[in-house]
Amino acid sequence: MSCFDHRKYRPAPRVPAFDRQWPDRDLVAAPTWVSEDLRDGNQALLEPMSVEQKQRLWHQIIKVGIKEVMVGFPSASQPDYDFVRWLIEEDQIPDDVTIAVLVQCREHLIERTFASLVGAKRAIVHLYNSTSTVQRERVFEMDRQGIVDIAVQGASWVKAHAARYPDVEWRFEYTPESFSSTEIDFSLEICEAVMDVWQPTPEEKCILNLPTTVEVGGPHHHADQIEYFCQHISRRDSVIVSVHTHNDRGGAVASAELALLAGAERVEGTLLGNGERTGNMDIVTLAMNLYSQGIDPELDLSRPDEIIEVVQECTGIPMHPRHPWVGEMVYTAFSGSHQDAIRKSLRKQQADEPWQVAYLPIDPRDIGRDYQAVIRVNSQSGKGGMTFLLERDYGISLPRWMALELAPAVQAVSETVSGELSSQRIREVLTETFCRHEPLSLTGYRLDRDADESLTVSLNDAGRAVRLSGQGNGVISSFMTAWQTHTGQSVSVVDYSEHALGEGSDAVAIAFVQLNVGGQRISGMAEDGDTVSASLKAVLSALNRAGHQGTMSELAAEAQASA
Repeated sequence: MSCFDHRKYRPAPRVPAFDRQWPDRDLVAAPTWVSEDLRDGNQALLEPMSVEQKQRLWHQIIKVGIKEVMVGFPSASQPDYDFVRWLIEEDQIPDDVTIAVLVQCREHLIERTFASLVGAKRAIVHLYNSTSTVQRERVFEMDRQGIVDIAVQGASWVKAHAARYPDVEWRFEYTPESFSSTEIDFSLEICEAVMDVWQPTPEEKCILNLPTTVEVGGPHHHADQIEYFCQHISRRDSVIVSVHTHNDRGGAVASAELALLAGAERVEGTLLGNGERTGNMDIVTLAMNLYSQGIDPELDLSRPDEIIEVVQECTGIPMHPRHPWVGEMVYTAFSGSHQDAIRKSLRKQQADEPWQVAYLPIDPRDIGRDYQAVIRVNSQSGKGGMTFLLERDYGISLPRWMALELAPAVQAVSETVSGELSSQRIREVLTETFCRHEPLSLTGYRLDRDADESLTVSLNDAGRAVRLSGQGNGVISSFMTAWQTHTGQSVSVVDYSEHALGEGSDAVAIAFVQLNVGGQRISGMAEDGDTVSASLKAVLSALNRAGHQGTMSELAAEAQASA
């Protein structure tokens, strides 16, 4: 049998049939957020944070606006104990923030936990024990009743020790650890037993935290577990249902989001998703999911780069550039069709209307990003990206036909560098491709607009001075007449565009022209402080690009010979 054999595994057990409601619900409000960065996130590090690092991360968590923070496991770690004491003794806990600490169902650990919290205004004591079949049978070698007895005894110790410190506003939290792999009826049984000890009321609720300690099923499976639990637990009005999802199957955020639809009110997670194995639920991602749907996440995520910097420096874990919402390259598009859609949508987006921009579910400016990083060009990009960059950085509005001709040139250059092209390099390619100054160049002109426009143009034709004259209904039309008269060559204008670059005295004109030269469409461009000069130079660039063999006099001789 192959080592890679799916037959070794079984799907997660189904939740018993019940009146499922969550698929028909919509989220309308943010949950209570709980940061686990300083406990679960710290526990997951190869090198746990120092007290100083914990202090820095604590300040960031508070700045974001999270009101419940799991600050550690003070009975199991001296640094955790010292950190809790620092929070209390240095008055670091805002009045609207509640700290939480984790503890196992052992009396000496519970006693030390309460000692660490002396002097706090309020605190959550979070009790847990493992409940799944595999934990019961293979780790603890106990039956269900033995596991229930552990939880009840722990709950009793917690209640007794809390009574010794009446000045602290205590809240109790219980987790049937490995809930995701526990039979749903047993999860209900053990939670009911704990509540019998704590006797919660609507005024003094307890927290029942239901984790995907190991993610064993899809997000829909977890949602079924949560809703079934909510429908069947007694004293529902005296319970806050909390979830703590892990990312073993990549569904931590989705599991938490669907759990909220299923009745959960509180979500434990970490900033950017650090945690055991594949990580905890990412608070930033879920909060931004809500934000993008028009729901106030009740967190300040307007400075994600600051959050990223602090988390990375405290944990030593770099963030993926494609991390949801806040990754370095999230608001960057290389795909040509994406770039074109973004550029067109941004042009039409009005300040007083709901956000509607293709491929950008939120306005990047909301979280401190801007459009400078939205569109970048590499070998996979099309005309949309390069036109966006030229317009954004240089004010050059390429007509579509010019963009179509430029795109292959830009792609060819990008393939030689095997990476991204800057807007400066794209402009250089534009100029190198469409501005040709030899063999024809403009040395002067005279325009008479009294009647039909009469144009006299002085040219340098491969070192030879040439003067042309012609009339038409515009500068370019007059030049075309003069050209055909002098050379006998029929050239027509297919398309033309011009606009100003800059404003005031610093403005220059940029002109684009597409000519039909002998049945072939050729484009040219030019810039000049004079609009007429820019137009004429663009035409000459196109003629130079057409690849004439010989000087204008030779062309004229050929025309006469053929006549």
